[in-house]
Amino acid sequence: MPTRHKVLVMFKVLLPAAAALGLVAFAAQSQGAASEPEMTEPTMSWTLHHEGSLAKLAYGVPNSDQLALMVTCAPGQALATVYGDVRLEGARLIRTRLGVQPLDPLSGGLADETLVSVNDPGLRRLAERGQLTVTGDAGRFRIDAGREERRLVGDFLSYCGAGRA
Repeated sequence: MPTRHKVLVMFKVLLPAAAALGLVAFAAQSQGAASEPEMTEPTMSWTLHHEGSLAKLAYGVPNSDQLALMVTCAPGQALATVYGDVRLEGARLIRTRLGVQPLDPLSGGLADETLVSVNDPGLRRLAERGQLTVTGDAGRFRIDAGREERRLVGDFLSYCGAGRA
């Protein structure tokens, strides 16, 4: 009987120890899963920057080189330069580069640069209603702007000389 008693004592000690180890392992696994950052898609938004006298209105991932569209102008200009992977739908664009184009340093692809009037109805609609229709490789879609973003677009158009933002 002494061996049976020893077995019972071992079970009394080992069983709680094994359960405790299982709980510790489960807690560590749960904590590890909870602390891993969730992969979320970057949010694109409208931003306005100034480089010297040049104003840059960009739609893309903030603080990155991921831009879908950028419009630049200097004060008092009637035309703004448009760069990007999408084109303003319905705008009267004037292509500024013909023939072979240099590589765009941001995307590594061909730079697509056009001119558009700063009074373009699409740009004004973006400032007033927060809606801009564009076309690109994925087809036709709308880029929206919230209240603060609409204010930035209006500031950009006023700076450029649109006078109607």
